[in-house]
Amino acid sequence: MRFVFYTHSLASDWNHGNAHFLRGVMRALQARGHETHALEPEGAWSRENLIADRGPGAIDAFERTFPDLSWEIYPEAFDHEEALGDADVVVVHEWTDPALVARLGRARSRGARFTLLFHDTHHRAVSAEGEIGGLDLSGYDGILAFGETLRQRYLAAGWGRQVFTWHEAADTSVFRPLPDIVPDGDLVWVGNWGDDERSEELETFLIAPSERLGLKTRIHGVRYPDHALERLKTAGIDYGGSIANADVPQAFARHRVTVHVPRRPYVQTLPGIPTIRPFEALACGIPLVSAPWDDAEGLFRPGDFRFAADGDAMTRHLRELLSDPDAARDQAERGLETILDRHTCGHRADELLEVLVRLGARTREMEPGQ
Repeated sequence: MRFVFYTHSLASDWNHGNAHFLRGVMRALQARGHETHALEPEGAWSRENLIADRGPGAIDAFERTFPDLSWEIYPEAFDHEEALGDADVVVVHEWTDPALVARLGRARSRGARFTLLFHDTHHRAVSAEGEIGGLDLSGYDGILAFGETLRQRYLAAGWGRQVFTWHEAADTSVFRPLPDIVPDGDLVWVGNWGDDERSEELETFLIAPSERLGLKTRIHGVRYPDHALERLKTAGIDYGGSIANADVPQAFARHRVTVHVPRRPYVQTLPGIPTIRPFEALACGIPLVSAPWDDAEGLFRPGDFRFAADGDAMTRHLRELLSDPDAARDQAERGLETILDRHTCGHRADELLEVLVRLGARTREMEPGQ
């Protein structure tokens, strides 16, 4: 089959975690004999910020890392209907312009041959309900929601006829253990500031414990305000700025432990959605300690990582893992096992194919050279 993905950006992962997942899913679908292509808009804010931050070479670096992924930038006057003429499945991300979301739905309603899916990987359904509720999804065959609570929100609001839970997962073509790298640091955290959605939590579960233990800590991410950078400096934490997602496994390998600090909207209103970072960290075989969130769907087993109820517990867990190599190794191995058993992009590609079967989607086998 030929899959076309409308995404905010495939090329840029600057403050844009969906790019991580989409790259992995596209690779997994291709490994299963399907064809994939991504379309992203001209002037996408993530791509523009990436170029401003790391220079035009950042796009070249993406293409060197993912030479097998097909993508293009579409201008405002792009003929979407013609571009989708040979598509079997079209997946439209929720950051897509609302007018285009509606346009693609109308094309499907008027007889376009492809199966049309809407993909939501954000918390706007609860934090900006009017924006999602205002989208015209009437022509869509199904909704892919990245958590059961989000799926229930769509069903309760009447935003889709058929809604499926489709969690994010680790792209194990990129995220894997790198045992040849010898750690030279203690704690690493990869994440963006988050528009004050977790500023207090970052202090409680990351900055203060690191300062208290005197750890050699490095943080990568973007959109850190001046006061946050000053706080990191006073805590003795090294701020490494933005990092290409493909370089994150090396950052994990150079440190002995990491943490997960979810954004507040997920903890308070969308339980069971960890976002993609824990999947990626565990796939790299690094011990992880998480701030509180409710694993309502049982995505992980007890012992895959540790939960810290408060800052004191986080400090204790970090101290124990850093002082007990055997415990750290056992926990890392257990977390990696769970990822490989159930949370890779390959698993999600198979789930997507199952959704298409349930929808009765028209399918065709790809011919050689097609």
